[in-house]
Amino acid sequence: MKKRMSLQDKAEAALKKAVREVVEHHKKTGRPLAVWQNGKTVHISPNSVK
Repeated sequence: MKKRMSLQDKAEAALKKAVREVVEHHKKTGRPLAVWQNGKTVHISPNSVK
């Protein structure tokens, strides 16, 4: 029997998928990713993301 996903689970799955797609796109185009670290925004290489 298939378990029904809660709205929170669906939202989390959608967010994870979107992030994966963005990282993949940035890897293909070579553009850096903007992330939040220690209270500041920094740009990192998409290749440094797992």
